Order: sequence, then structure tokens, then C-alpha cells
Amino acid sequence: MDQVMDIITAQNLTYDQKLLQLAQAAENSVDPLHVSDKFRYYFEKGALCDMNEGKAPYRPRYILADFQKFVQNGSEFLRLKPPEDLDDLLTSLCILYGHIPSVTGRPVYVGNLDKLIDPFLEGVSDQEASKKIKRFLNFIDRTVANGYCHANLGPEATRAGRLILDAEKELQNAVPNFTLKYDPDITPDDFGEQAVLTALSCASPAFCNHRIHRQTYSGDYGIVSCFNILPVRGGGYCLSRVVLPRLADLASGVEQFMEELLPEALQALGEYMNERVRFMVEESHFFDTSFLVKEGLVDPDRFVGMFGVAGLCECVNTLLKDRGGFRYGRDEEANDLGDRIMCKIHGFAEEFPAVYSKLTGDRYLLHAQAGLAPQKGVTPGVRIVVGDEPDNIMDHIRHSARFHRFFPTGVSDIFPVETTARNNPAAILDLVKGAFSIDDKYLSFYIEDGDLIRITGYLAKRSEMEKFSKGVPVLQDTSHGAVNNYRNNHVADRKVRF
Repeated sequence: MDQVMDIITAQNLTYDQKLLQLAQAAENSVDPLHVSDKFRYYFEKGALCDMNEGKAPYRPRYILADFQKFVQNGSEFLRLKPPEDLDDLLTSLCILYGHIPSVTGRPVYVGNLDKLIDPFLEGVSDQEASKKIKRFLNFIDRTVANGYCHANLGPEATRAGRLILDAEKELQNAVPNFTLKYDPDITPDDFGEQAVLTALSCASPAFCNHRIHRQTYSGDYGIVSCFNILPVRGGGYCLSRVVLPRLADLASGVEQFMEELLPEALQALGEYMNERVRFMVEESHFFDTSFLVKEGLVDPDRFVGMFGVAGLCECVNTLLKDRGGFRYGRDEEANDLGDRIMCKIHGFAEEFPAVYSKLTGDRYLLHAQAGLAPQKGVTPGVRIVVGDEPDNIMDHIRHSARFHRFFPTGVSDIFPVETTARNNPAAILDLVKGAFSIDDKYLSFYIEDGDLIRITGYLAKRSEMEKFSKGVPVLQDTSHGAVNNYRNNHVADRKVRF
């Protein structure tokens, strides 16, 4: 009851933010999951984490509705006919967005917007289309109002894509977070360079290696939340994680960590994820009752469980602190241990039987989890801790590519750059091409002194974070977590490139 009253009486939350937090408090007032003693032990030690998804999962964490099918068929449930023009399309999408749940209470995926919009631009001038697109993007920013909401572009260049990039530069919105599906064999250089210039204006879009990710699932994929790669017409059941530094804190040495603690913790996490997924499918009845399923916008067989990994860097550094102080990202001994740890985790995920996971052959897929705001000493995924980044960005990217290979459902790196980079977008694009040629999977950039920055992967505004820090309510609730993440992960101290 104290928690509920704290939410109700909070002066730094909007009404909608209070409503969402009250809903989570209600969910957490019950405890229907059957959880093992091993999971509880490692959870209490901070080595396993449920990502605050709630004790009684009644909807998937992430849903990627098939918007193309919605455009073709409309919706009987929402009493919407297939759109006939641009106004119909944008209005219908806005209506549908309000009925797509997620762990945030709002949609985390609003579609490959350029491909949705482009067919409806015939006969519409650039000036009129731009006006409507800006109005539509502002609707998403002001109503979804959560930085985990994601939109995709590409890989082909389209008229709509160019208009969206221009609109983003002008609007400077934090929502939706855009990613360009980039493939140098498909995406023309002028479109790629336009995306770079937009990113150097408003920290969006990021760049996804389309060549690799299009092979992850049968059917189309989308990027949601921070950098999560998931199947369209499906999504992610849940994202639970092993917090490697806290597990390393329990170890007497490398071999005990590798042969005893890590296998035991991974087994406990897999069993916990199975219980979450089982409850969601069998007892919450989400898939039995949702119109999204009945109308074919979502297929229950296209959901996957994300097996999260966080803090590899600190884990390695902790395990090697008495062996010469080798540092992950700088010393090969440390990098080799990191690789060995990830091979162990990957091998477990390849063998563990995941329930209701038909699309992935009854397996969970690894995700480089970006971290929770309050946690200190847990660098996102397999990134190098701020302050230890290699001096040469090429070395940094080569290191990243080595570890990106383990993560089909998302991994990324973030690079702040000098303002002078705007003078040479082709150089940034060449960097993306080079990175993707060695199988790096995801890159993002932002200007060092811009208002919009990437925190762990999602966008936030420094100005909004400053307001919230002073106790002032702000529109985007991701600004709340951004404040602690910015501080705890020393985001301001990231090495600036170029």
C-alpha cells in the first residue's frame, strides 16, 4: 500500500505515468509463477534479473504487428476499412497503435514506415505529404511518449523515406526511435548519407546490418525498443537476463565461475523463462482473446524468448583482477576469456529446450541486454566500459564485431561524434560499410553536444532529463530511467570520435 500511495502522490509523474505504474503495482501484488530455489538465490544476489516485467505476465513484452496486412485488410474489430489515401492510412495507423500492448503499456513497434507510406504518396505533393507526415510523427511522439517505441526504414530508398528523414531533422523528436535497415548492395549512397546527416542532427536513425538480420527468421523482421531484432507478425515473449558481474562476484576463480556458477545460473534462468512463457500462453489467455491474433496481425508461433546477457566487460575484469589486471577491450587475455564465457552461454542456449518457441526450433535466442537504470557496474551487453574504449575506432569496431556474432535478437554500439562529422557524411557511411563487412550488426551515432542522445539504445533528451532531475514532470517516461543510466554508466564520458 505504501508503494501505491507513493505513486498516487508523486509530483514528478504525469497522470498516464501514474496509471502505468499503478497497473504494474497491481500485477506485482500476486505471485503465480512457480520459481525454483536456485533462481531465487541468484535473483537475490543480483545475478539473475526479470527486468521488472511483472510477476504475472499477461501480455508479451514486445509485439510486432503485421502492419502491411492491416493496410491490406483493415480491421473488423476496430471497424476500419482498408485505407484508400494517405489520410486514411495515417489515421488508421494511429487508431491501431492505441490497441497494441507491450511491457511499456504502449506499442514498441510502429512499422517500416517508409514502406507503409510510400504507396499512398501518388498524387500528393512533397509539401503536402511532408506536412501530413510531420503531424503523424508528432502524434506518435506526444501520445506513445516512450523511447522504446521504434520505427524502421529501408533498406530501399523511397520517396517516403526521404521525407521522413527530412521531417525528423526538423522535428527533433525522441519518439519513435528510427533504425535504417542498411545494405550497401541495396541502399544507395545518397540515401545512406541522408540518414547519416539526420542521425547527426537528432541521433536517429541507427544503422542495422540488414544482410545478416534478414536471415534471422523466416519472414520479415523488425527492430524495436533499443535494438531488439524480432519477427514481424510476432515478437518477444520476455527478456530475462544473467547479470554477469554479480555472478562473478560470487566466484572463487575463473574455473568455478565457468564450470559451476555459470551453468547453474543459466539453467535456473532458462527454467524461469519457461515458466513465464508457459503462464502467458496457458493461463493469461492473451493469445486466445486478442483481436490481433484473430485478424492475423499476430501469430502466436512467431514469438521468441530473449535470453539476455549483461555486463560481460565487468565480469571479465572481476575474474582477472588477480591475474595481472587484464582489461576487457584492451588485452587479448581478457577478450579471450570474454569469448570463452560467451561460447558457454551460447552453447547453453543452443541446447536448452524452450517452451512454445516453434519459430526458433524450441530454443531461446541471446540478446545483449542494455541494462537497468539503477544498476552500477553493469555495462550493457558486451560493450566496453566507458573509459576503456580503444583509441582507434576501427579497433573498437573490430572488437565489437567479434562479440556481436553471438546475438541474433540484438546487440549494438553507440558512438558520439564531433560536430565536424556533419561536414563529411560519406566518411561515417564508409565506417558503417566497413563495420558491416566484418559482421558488426548495429551502430548508432549522435553529435557530442546535441540535445538528443542515445542512452543504452533508446533516445532521450538532455533537456527533459534535466527537468525530471529537478522534480518536474516530463512527457516521455523513458527520461526517468535515462537520468540514472546517464549517471551510472557515465554516458557523458563516452569517447568522442572523429
